[in-house]
Amino acid sequence: TFMFCAFEGSPLILRLYGTGRAVLPVDAEWPALAARFPARVGVRQIILAELNRVSTSCGEAVPCFSYAGERDQLLAWAETKGPDGLDAYQREKNVRSIDGLPTPLTGAGAA
Repeated sequence: TFMFCAFEGSPLILRLYGTGRAVLPVDAEWPALAARFPARVGVRQIILAELNRVSTSCGEAVPCFSYAGERDQLLAWAETKGPDGLDAYQREKNVRSIDGLPTPLTGAGAA
């Protein structure tokens, strides 16, 4: 499930239900899919989803926030690391998911 919440304006929640899978920079599909997005340093995956249900609901319990802008710290950090540094970082820090499952190495520097 993908869930989008409106934090400004009318209170609304949008949910997209279906099945998905991750496409990694080392996958054969990556170049064609990545070409559809602006190039970003350190990109790890693209999620492909086949949706079978879309629904909305009120967002009356969602708090109001004001959007102040994008943060640039991560992009600046990734640019200083460079492709090889990002690969090394991910191999050191991202070997297991939050729930302890092994993760495929993304090869982010190859993108």
